[in-house]
Amino acid sequence: MNDNFDVIILIGRPAAGKSEVIDFLKKTPNIERSKRFHIGEFEEIDDFVYVWETFEIDDILTKNGKPRIWSDEKYWFKEHFVWNLYIERLSLTYRKKIAADANYHQKMTTVVEFARGGENGFAEAFSYLHEDLLKRAAIIYIKVPYEESFRKNRKRARPGMEDSILYHSLPDEKMEFYYKTNDWDKITSLDSNYIKIKGINVPYMAFENMPEKTDDPVKLGAELERITGKLWTIYKK
Repeated sequence: MNDNFDVIILIGRPAAGKSEVIDFLKKTPNIERSKRFHIGEFEEIDDFVYVWETFEIDDILTKNGKPRIWSDEKYWFKEHFVWNLYIERLSLTYRKKIAADANYHQKMTTVVEFARGGENGFAEAFSYLHEDLLKRAAIIYIKVPYEESFRKNRKRARPGMEDSILYHSLPDEKMEFYYKTNDWDKITSLDSNYIKIKGINVPYMAFENMPEKTDDPVKLGAELERITGKLWTIYKK
C-alpha cells in the first residue's frame, strides 16, 4: 500500500459540502494533498453527471415524440431503481479504470461522490457498489442536519447553471420528498469505525460541517486533515 487512499466514497445530504471538498482538493498541490490528507492525484466519479444525463436523454426522447424512460416532464423519477442504476454505473466506471491499468492506484485515488436519502438510502446504495471498489474504499460522510442541507441547496442555485456540479439545486418539494430523512445514524450505530457492506468492513469518518467549515478553506482543510488522519489509521490496518 502506498501512502494514499485508493478509494474515497464521499457522501452526504445535497449541498452538505461534498462539492466544496472536491473543489478544495483540486486546488491543493499534490504533495501537500498527499501529506495532509493521504489523497494524491485523484479522479472524481460523481453520479450527478448520470442524473443530469438521464434528464437530457428523456428530454431528447420527448422532443422526438418518444416516451420518456426514467423521468416525467417535471423530472420526477418514474421508479425507485434508477437510484441504484446510478450506483451500478459508478462501479462500472471505476472497474473500467482498474481493468485498463493494473497499477492504477499506484498513482491515483478515486473519489466516488453521491447523495442519498430515505430510511434505507445509503445502505441500499452501498449494496449496489461492486466488491472491487468496496475492498479498497474508505467512506467520508459530510454531516449536516436536513435544515442546513435545505438552506444551502437554496443558496447555491444559479439560474442557467442547473447542470453544474457546484451550482445545481433541487426544488424544495424534491428536497423534502427525497432527502428529508436518511439512514446514516442507523448504519453507523453498531460500529464507530466500520460499516459492513457485502461482508467487507469499510472504514468511515464523519466530516462535521456544523457550524459550516466548507465555506472557509482554512477551516475546511483543518477538519479534513483531522478526519483523514484518523481514517488513514483505520484504513491501513
